[in-house]
Amino acid sequence: MAETIMIVDDRVGIRKLLLEVLDGAGYIVFATAGGAEAVDKIGSQPVDLVLLDMKMSGMDGLETLTRLKKIRPHVKILIMTAYEELEVLKEAARRGACGHISKPFDIEELKDMIARKLHTATAS
Repeated sequence: MAETIMIVDDRVGIRKLLLEVLDGAGYIVFATAGGAEAVDKIGSQPVDLVLLDMKMSGMDGLETLTRLKKIRPHVKILIMTAYEELEVLKEAARRGACGHISKPFDIEELKDMIARKLHTATAS
């Protein structure tokens, strides 16, 4: 059975690109335009991995990460950021993110990273 990925990004172009690429890679994919929508959806949809943008209007990435993990503690969350702020990335890891990828990202590198994260045993 294919894994499900939720994309959380407030930029339409990024959502469309990732939907197309990840659907083409065989994943079940859906996207949300921000943190509040992601929090609403994760409770009702099975999700294996979340691609989460850090800088979004409304609820930011750290707050979204915290709320998503509260609802689904074992979901894998991969941070996407154009700003490699070390303290923010450390805080995201402390809150349960399983890694990050820098924007602009290489599509093949992103697909490889997603595959690795999905097939790594989750530490309890």
